[in-house]
Amino acid sequence: MTETTSTWLTQDAFDRLQKEYDHLVGEGRAAIAKEIDERRQEGDLKENGGYHAAREEQAKQEARILQLRHILQTATVGEAEHSDEVQSGTVVTAQVAGREMKFLVGSREVVGSTDLDVFSAQSPLGAAVLGKSVGDESSYTAPNGNEITVKVIAVEPFTG
Repeated sequence: MTETTSTWLTQDAFDRLQKEYDHLVGEGRAAIAKEIDERRQEGDLKENGGYHAAREEQAKQEARILQLRHILQTATVGEAEHSDEVQSGTVVTAQVAGREMKFLVGSREVVGSTDLDVFSAQSPLGAAVLGKSVGDESSYTAPNGNEITVKVIAVEPFTG
């Protein structure tokens, strides 16, 4: 049995993803179907690069539709609560291996056009800070095997 995890989203992020989903299943599918049909009419499909490129684009689009559908169906929508404890949807300022970092614990889908780094709660850094409060220290093992120390400096809700 597969475990379903909820993605925390602001209302703005949810609306943005819903709009993208609606576009892809409507206009997007129609446009790629038209493109494939036009390329198919060009002749021999074995040597038709435009046809194969359109089919590849269609596959990417369908994968994004499935991803968006899953996110939208399992999303927890709302504003992050103000808390001194790191949770999904909070922006964390932390001392990581001796340098200060500011990042969101949550989903990349939330940030939209901001330049904030994002770490999921399941990532090594996200898991190390999840549930911690200002002043708490934790550590995680980096992919290269080094132990990385993390100290939480500040926690604030993501406002998008």
